[in-house]
Formats: sequence, structure tokens, C-alpha cells
Amino acid sequence: METAHPTTRTTRSRGAYITAAVLAAGITLGIGELLAGLVERVPSTLSSIGAIVVDNVPTSIEQWAIDTFGTGDKAVLLIGMILTTLLIAAAVGNWMYRSGVVVAAPIFVGFGAVGLAASLNQTLISVPMTILAAVLTTGTGLYVLYWLLSTPTGSLTDTVVGAPTDGVPADLSRRQFVGRAAGVGAVAATSGLLGRRLLTATPRSTVTLPAAGTLPGPAPENFFPIDGLKEVVVPNDAFYRIDTALLVPRVSVDSWKLRIDGLVDNPLEFTFDDLAERDLVEEYITIACVSNPVGGSYVGNAKWTGVLLSELLTEARPTDEAEQVVGWSVDRWASGFPIEAVFDGREPLVAIAMNDEPLPARHGFPARLIVPGLYGYVSATKWLERIELTTWDGFDSYWVPRGWDKEGPIQTASRIDVPRRGERVQPGEVVAAGVAWAPLKGIASVEIQVDEGEWIEAELSEPLSDKAWVQWRAAVSVPEGDHTLRVRATDGTGEVQTPVERDSLPSAATGHHTIDIKARA
Repeated sequence: METAHPTTRTTRSRGAYITAAVLAAGITLGIGELLAGLVERVPSTLSSIGAIVVDNVPTSIEQWAIDTFGTGDKAVLLIGMILTTLLIAAAVGNWMYRSGVVVAAPIFVGFGAVGLAASLNQTLISVPMTILAAVLTTGTGLYVLYWLLSTPTGSLTDTVVGAPTDGVPADLSRRQFVGRAAGVGAVAATSGLLGRRLLTATPRSTVTLPAAGTLPGPAPENFFPIDGLKEVVVPNDAFYRIDTALLVPRVSVDSWKLRIDGLVDNPLEFTFDDLAERDLVEEYITIACVSNPVGGSYVGNAKWTGVLLSELLTEARPTDEAEQVVGWSVDRWASGFPIEAVFDGREPLVAIAMNDEPLPARHGFPARLIVPGLYGYVSATKWLERIELTTWDGFDSYWVPRGWDKEGPIQTASRIDVPRRGERVQPGEVVAAGVAWAPLKGIASVEIQVDEGEWIEAELSEPLSDKAWVQWRAAVSVPEGDHTLRVRATDGTGEVQTPVERDSLPSAATGHHTIDIKARA
């Protein structure tokens, strides 16, 4: 009869397995972000998977995310993906507690393969380096998992001779485990944050821009010096950003080229220097997102510097069949607009600078399209690498199959910036102010109404161009009590902004911006 010997093995708790699995997943994500930041042409796995989510999520959900989270929708998605990954890891840890740690390897490898497949679907990557990075991150995660559940010196025996084991070495003491777990958590967080920081770096600081040949003249910082009123020219770091890129593409200006092809007789290719050495044009142009709600902030005015698109296409010699100009981004996003918009006098730009600086990475470095009078979803391709000429039926912009109109002319609109919605003001004379825009048509007048009273004409700032917005201000009288302010604009053709309210989908929101204020002594 065999005798049971004292055991040196203690049973690890369910919480320890779950903690180890979650931290192993965290270190995998963190190291993956760090490698993507350190190694050129290795994409972020998180962003790669997120891009697939963005491309396939229903339009209604995507619009809800924009309406709910605004420009923070991408951050919310990434945080949601991280939390989902960690929750899955927790479930794996619970499974390991019941079935043994050996189940972890195939699960980690499987998720690593999914991440690799998503990464290989990205552009501007090195396939060998991307595969190597996936192997390293998955291997690191597995190693950390086993390391957390191991002990340096303990041996594994069982109280019943011959009883099966799960192959896990003897447990660490609680103090050792907590220490290791804290260290892994710190490394995971630091790696992820550092990787994200590196991923946002751009080489644009090395670019020197020549002076433009056509200048619009300097604009004052603010025509109407009113606190809370949006600047006439919005600074780069305050300019709105709406796009599908979870991670801003990192484009090397040394290797970047712009191709013009498709239905042209003379395909062309330009380096950044080729564009910068041409006759550059500067224009104040207001651009807007079709998702902008009435009174929203997804609109801005900037001074754009670039090459006239009409000059480039004239050199490329479009064929008679060419009806649409399609701008392709380095991340394969694309938008298209009628070729007539190139030659009808609005003067679209291949822009390489914004407010006298090389394009910020988040706004399209090294080049982007700016087409006055059209919403960005059909025109404003950022990180531009190709301009394709095609037929009108031969291509639909990214958002068109998702329910948005194929043509996207910017609607005449106006906004109240001051006072703010719900603000408490002193009874008597109150200064209201805001901005109004109707690119190409210009703004002829802006009027404000208090409650259901008469429309009061506002004072307008001097227009920078018919492509740029204007500021407006008006003094109105409000007695004590609650009041409603609304604003409307009339464009340069005499057409008054419609009061009809509609949602942004499929062709931009309309209606008068209306706010409530409280007049209290």
C-alpha cells in the first residue's frame, strides 16, 4: 500500500488565474503598441482591428457614436476594444482555473493570428516585420502568463500518488504574486502609452515650405473680440477632426509620391518637393463635416496653402469619359466629386500647408484635398497619395454606400457662440455673436430673433473670401425671464437659410440654431 506524502503544492485561487490572464493580455497589447511605435511600418494591432470594426459597423451606430462622443469617438472605440480584450482574458483565466493552464496557449495563438490578419490588411506595412512583431507580442504574453503562475524553486507533487496534475509549478506566495502582477501591469501600461505617443509622431517638422505666390493677405486674430466667439481663422490644434483613421497614418515625406491616373492621357507622379516648388496659392476656406448638427462644431476656417488642382489635372489631360475626381488616402479611404468642381472657378487645392505650417499629421500630412463648397465626405481626402479620374457611376465615396448622398454641397448655416446654451445673463442689453457660412456663395446678412419677436440684423465681420465664414454680432434686449434666441443667415444669392429641421443623414442637418438663456438680475 502506497503512503501519501505531504504536499508542497497549494491550490491557486480563481482570482489569481484571472489576474494572470488579464495582465498577460495587457502586456501583449502594450508591447504591440510599443513595437508599432518603435519599428517603422509595423502597424498597431488595436488600430488595425478597430479599422475593420469602423468599416463594417452599421451607419446608424457610427452616426450615434459621432453624435454621442463627438471627436472622442475613436478614443471610446479603442478603450472599448481594450476592455473587451481584457474581459475575454478574464474568461480565459476562469477556464484555466477549471481546466488547467495548458488551454491558454491555443487561445493566445488564435487571438494573435486574428490580430496579425488585421494588421496585414493595413497599408504602408512591412509584412516580415509585422509577422515578427505578432510572434513577439504573442510569445511575450504567454511567457508572462506562465511566469506569473510559476515559482522559481517550488516543486510539484500531489497528495495522491499518481493523481493527474495540470502541469503548473508550485504557487508563488501571495506577496510574490502581487509584486510580479504589479510589475507586469506597470510595464503593460507604460508600453502602451509610450507606443501611442510614438505612433502620433510625424516627420513634418523637417519640411520647409516656400512662400506662396498668390497671397490672400493677413487675417486678424479675431475681428470681434468677444469671449467665447470662435476665431475667424481657427488654430490648427483647435481645428475639428472627423475621419475614419483610428491612428493617424505616419507618412515619410522622403518616400511619399502623389499619382494622378485613371481616365487621363498623361499619368503623372509628384514628390512633395515637386509640389512645393510649384506656384503655391493661399486661400481662406471654410470646410465642414456633413455630420455636423445644427449649431455644431464640426466646421472650421483656415488658411490653406497648396497647388491648384486644376493645374495638375490640366497637365494630366483627362479623357472625355472622365466625370469624377477620386482622392485616395494612404489608408485606402477615398472620396469623389464631379470633375466640373475642378474647373468651375472654386479652385480646389492639393493643400500642403495649413495656417502657414506644414499640414499637421491629424489634418492630412503631407497633402490633402480642399474643395470649397463640398462637405468633406465627398472631397477632403487626407493623407493623399493618388488622384484617380473615373466615370460618375464608376465609383462611390466611402460614405455613399453607407446611406449618404453622392453629392455633398455645403448648406448655408449659422451658429450662436455667445451666449452659451442655458447661460445666465443680466436683464437688459445682451451681445449675441457667432459665425455663419455659405462657401462659394458668401454671407449677405445674419439675423437674430428673441423669442417670437422681429428679426434683428447683425453686424458682420469683413469677409476674408466668399469661401470663408464670417463672424456676426448683435445687441439684443432681454427682459428678466427665460428667453429663446435663434439665428438665420442669408447667402450671397439672396437665399435665406431654411428653418426646416432635418437630421444630418443623408445630406446634412438643417434648421435654425436655437438656444435658451436665463435673464436674471
